[in-house]
Amino acid sequence: MPIRFASALRVLVAVAALAVLSSAVHADSGGITFRVFKAGFVIGASGGDGTLTFRGKRYALGIGGVSYGFTFGASETRFRGTVSNIRRPSDVAGVYAAGGAGAALGGGAQAIVLTNQKGAVLSLAGQSVGAIVAADLNGLVITVQ
Repeated sequence: MPIRFASALRVLVAVAALAVLSSAVHADSGGITFRVFKAGFVIGASGGDGTLTFRGKRYALGIGGVSYGFTFGASETRFRGTVSNIRRPSDVAGVYAAGGAGAALGGGAQAIVLTNQKGAVLSLAGQSVGAIVAADLNGLVITVQ
């Protein structure tokens, strides 16, 4: 009897491991570009647009967000990077949160990695133009249009 239980347990563990591995294998990645306009005084708002390239197709993105903390000024940032751990374009949609501090006068480079509630991971680099000083909490919302 103990041998049958051990065999059944091994089969169960193997099936569970295959299920986890198969879900990771089916996840894919794509390219993403977008621009964000940010302005504020204490409370900031941001908005923009972009494009997801996934499995050879392009999808329009809408960008929105709110920040709270010390924010003064306005800027435009153009981001370019990858999105990973997605199975379909709609996995990119969601809320991405970050905290940060920085200043840009004229231009500045930024790099950031963000994750949404679906597990999509954005790895981004960008260039800012404008005059802004910020030490705030940001919420970025991406929608697939």
